[in-house]
Amino acid sequence: MTTVESPVEYERRAIPEGPVSFEEFLAWTDEDTHAEWVDGEIVLMSPVNLHHQDVLKFLDRLISAFVEAHGLGWVYFAPVLMRLPTRPSGREPDLVFVASNHLSRLHETYLDGPADLVVEIVSPESDARDHGEKLVEYEGAGIPEYWVVDPMRQDAQFYVLDKVGRYRRVSPDADGWYHSTILPGFRLQVAWLWQRPLPPAGEVAQQIEA
Repeated sequence: MTTVESPVEYERRAIPEGPVSFEEFLAWTDEDTHAEWVDGEIVLMSPVNLHHQDVLKFLDRLISAFVEAHGLGWVYFAPVLMRLPTRPSGREPDLVFVASNHLSRLHETYLDGPADLVVEIVSPESDARDHGEKLVEYEGAGIPEYWVVDPMRQDAQFYVLDKVGRYRRVSPDADGWYHSTILPGFRLQVAWLWQRPLPPAGEVAQQIEA
């Protein structure tokens, strides 16, 4: 069965009838198609608003600058597929960081296995999925750090795997800084995310190193 979460229709070719394999999904999709593959079903993603894109671009610039400066790995933003064998699923997170020692997981069109850090920016249609379904799924797949950024509620939740493989929520410090576990030395002033307009990433980048 194929499910559609958006009224968007793709005229280039019909959505294949499910269930489909991950390989069939890869053959059908392309870089202009925003979709996920979950339990053999194709799930189309709704278009996002401009503030969602602004927050994504802001986080991408901050994290990418830190990762590149320290030679830690790679940062990609949607649409990049992340294949997780534990469900199985092919998710399309808003932002992923892949550490250098996981280079073998990177393929030409997808990430085969869990990223080291995943960021999801909540939109109205993704609310329940990002806070619930993906939280459970990413925990089970062993993704070390998961951020759920909700611009609508001005709320950010940060989860880190503990020693038994369960997510524990980590709060910012008393001054409002969130200190990443998977990116040691990187910190984020959470209040930046709720500013309109967002602060220029180049101006605040020098503050992100603890």
